[in-house]
Amino acid sequence: MDLATIIGIVMSFGLVVSGIVTGGSLMIFVSIPSALIVVGGTIGASLVNYPLGRVLGVIGVVKNTFFSSLPVPAEIITNFMDYANRARREGILSLEPLLKEIDDDYMRKGLQLTVDGLEPQAIQDILETEVQYLEGRHEIGAELMAVMGTIAPAMGMIGTVIGLVQMLQTMSDPSTIGPAMAVALITTFYGALLANLVFNPMSGKLKTRSKEEVLIREMIMEGILSISKGENPRIIAEKLNSYLAPKDRKAVD
Repeated sequence: MDLATIIGIVMSFGLVVSGIVTGGSLMIFVSIPSALIVVGGTIGASLVNYPLGRVLGVIGVVKNTFFSSLPVPAEIITNFMDYANRARREGILSLEPLLKEIDDDYMRKGLQLTVDGLEPQAIQDILETEVQYLEGRHEIGAELMAVMGTIAPAMGMIGTVIGLVQMLQTMSDPSTIGPAMAVALITTFYGALLANLVFNPMSGKLKTRSKEEVLIREMIMEGILSISKGENPRIIAEKLNSYLAPKDRKAVD
């Protein structure tokens, strides 16, 4: 669970609602037609821009901003030191019984290729392709949220124009001008709110998540290639430590 995402959303919406309540009633900012225009228009425009399956997958994309299941770097280093020591003492085939205990699919696949006797270059090519397509999938998710963050304010402006047109139709009755103008502006408010508190921040979080996962994958790949080359466990640990900030590095005994 990513507390930063939850705290950020609760805090931002909470402060906006507090500001509204301080100045008047919250109900004056509730408009079903405005919500339909902004939310419906954003989803519809996204469907035009992307295939149906990708837009329906937005739920999974949003979930990635709240949950992170990346391996802990310190544990990765410890595991690879154990694997390297075992491979040097008992041979590379001794790692095969351990594969079923590895939860991370990427690490398990890389070690399986090593146990199968593939050359280091072939293993590197396969693992790099995995990382490349992982980045592509993550980029699509972040791009989708960014596009929705662009569309939402535009739909808010469209809703405002619609409200103004309707208001001008009733100019003969001055008492209706104020409420009609308020409804027109609420649509812009909804669009700006969704874009700046939901879609754009989530796009940024997905990009950060992608960089973190790619770093972990590259770290795992380095460990696997080092084992396949029969390198010293201490050397492997130092290599993997170089991927981390100094405060996060694991001491090598």
